[in-house]
Amino acid sequence: MKMNEGMLDRALRVIAGLVLVTLAATGTIGVWGWIGLLPLVTGAVGFCPAYAIFGMNTCSMRNQK
Repeated sequence: MKMNEGMLDRALRVIAGLVLVTLAATGTIGVWGWIGLLPLVTGAVGFCPAYAIFGMNTCSMRNQK
């Protein structure tokens, strides 16, 4: 898997994921908040399957393995 997320993209995903998961864990927004696990994991890994499908890349380092 090639990284296809830039640092800002990754940081925003991790922050949004943590906020959603925290709100779900406290019961503030309900079960749907657990969808925050998706941006949390993709931000931590640096790879987004949807970006790969649509040919998008926000990573500034284009020549990665």
